[in-house]
Amino acid sequence: MSKTIRIGTRDSELALWQAKIVQNQLENLGHKTEIVPVKSTGDLVLDKPLYEIGITGIFTRTLDIAMLNHDIDIAVHSLKDVPTVLPKGIIQAAVIKRGNVNDTLIFNDNEEFLGAKNAIIATGSLRRRAQWLNRFPTHTIVDLRGNVNSRLQKLNDHEDWNGAIFAAAGIGRIGIRPEEAVNLDWMIPAPAQGAIMITALEDDEFVKSACAELNHEETEICTTIERDFLSKLEGGCTAPIGALAYIKNEEINFKGVLLSPDGSKRIDVTRVKKLGEHHDIAQYCADFIIERGGKRLMDNIKNSSKKINVFSTKSFTEGQRLLFHEKVVAESTDFVKISLNRIPPRLLKNELKNVIITSKNAVESLTTNYSAIELQFKNIYCVGRRTKRLIENKIGKVTHSEKNAKKLAEYLVEYIDGSEATYFCSDIRLDALPNVLAENHIKVNEIEAYQTKYDGVKVDDTVESVMFYSPSTVESFIKKNKGEFIAFCIGETTALEAKKYFDDVRVAKVPTVESVIELVNEHYV
Repeated sequence: MSKTIRIGTRDSELALWQAKIVQNQLENLGHKTEIVPVKSTGDLVLDKPLYEIGITGIFTRTLDIAMLNHDIDIAVHSLKDVPTVLPKGIIQAAVIKRGNVNDTLIFNDNEEFLGAKNAIIATGSLRRRAQWLNRFPTHTIVDLRGNVNSRLQKLNDHEDWNGAIFAAAGIGRIGIRPEEAVNLDWMIPAPAQGAIMITALEDDEFVKSACAELNHEETEICTTIERDFLSKLEGGCTAPIGALAYIKNEEINFKGVLLSPDGSKRIDVTRVKKLGEHHDIAQYCADFIIERGGKRLMDNIKNSSKKINVFSTKSFTEGQRLLFHEKVVAESTDFVKISLNRIPPRLLKNELKNVIITSKNAVESLTTNYSAIELQFKNIYCVGRRTKRLIENKIGKVTHSEKNAKKLAEYLVEYIDGSEATYFCSDIRLDALPNVLAENHIKVNEIEAYQTKYDGVKVDDTVESVMFYSPSTVESFIKKNKGEFIAFCIGETTALEAKKYFDDVRVAKVPTVESVIELVNEHYV
């Protein structure tokens, strides 16, 4: 146990208190530790409500980066602040036993105002705002940001404010809960409120083993259900969602809520299942809310304040969405749809000597039609690292690969084994590769492995730049959109097509979606 575990944390009093709890528990197990405070975006941007900032993981991103850079070994978070999808390479290592789950009202004078028509309540939480207005629709909500201590001070400084809402666990942990504070039992808390989470690198076995001893199973079960419910509703700090699960008499009790931001619309759900039979609770409850108007409510919330400045011609995964800088408001959809063709057996009757594959779609078509044993290719030539990886996982060894079709054609002119090749391609493909080969007396037998369908949409007027991943996505985009855009391209071949229509064309360092996102972030920072 000679390794010192570096504990990353925000530098607020509450965050440091939570980090010290983890530190004490680790040291009681015999581990050496060191606390490393880091400031987060959420601590630095105090002039806007959280839900207006629109950053996923606003309190966790800085610590995630520090961990991925190996500046810290673990990070300690309030679990309710952690996005439901963690960055690649980072895992939930432990959840500490949960504290008080409730929201708490602290008032300036007394609680008589609760029966009055007019009152002023302070909170920076959209969830608390919506539930308060649902119960007290004539009251006024004002924004309150900052750490716990500064929020309490702001409440004291504003004598016209009647009260402010805090997480009971937060004010309790650092010992500043006023005696007259009231728990709001009727308010459904944020998913995982009151719980402390430890994250670690997925490949750090020593740290994972150390943290596993701190994990509280009951808390983990309940917070996982709550966060799954949040994830299935596709919510975050931009949607008023509450969720609470607890275990009683060997049963999981769950209640959840989705509201409109002004509290005028509310959809509730409750569910009880035996412990061990509870794994469908989150899905059932999310579906229940979605089917009763929740989808429309969520769509309205998501689209209400966003001004999209970047559009992607390929749909993002949730993990990719998390990679964008806070100044980027990105939307995505698939501008190109793929339909795999049936490849007749006669075309593969004999072993093919030279095969050319320039996309993952062609690989999917081949492996959907045939097993690896049936795909007897002597030489396989391909474009792109990911395509190469897919081929070698599903078909066989790649003889040679290049980063674009033109370079592959130039290589084949010099080094192809023979004078004939079979090209598995789309019904829509660039002419560069077959033309270069034909000019150099290499016969190309084209087999249509899949069809490409243009399925673009017209983008909002606020869009300034577009992300492209193939020449086809460029062609699909310009069918529905005209004007000046910055074109962020995955590779040189795509950029060549984009330059026909746009003056400002930029190419990613490596041909991956993540690299294109990095290119976008560099422009907007």
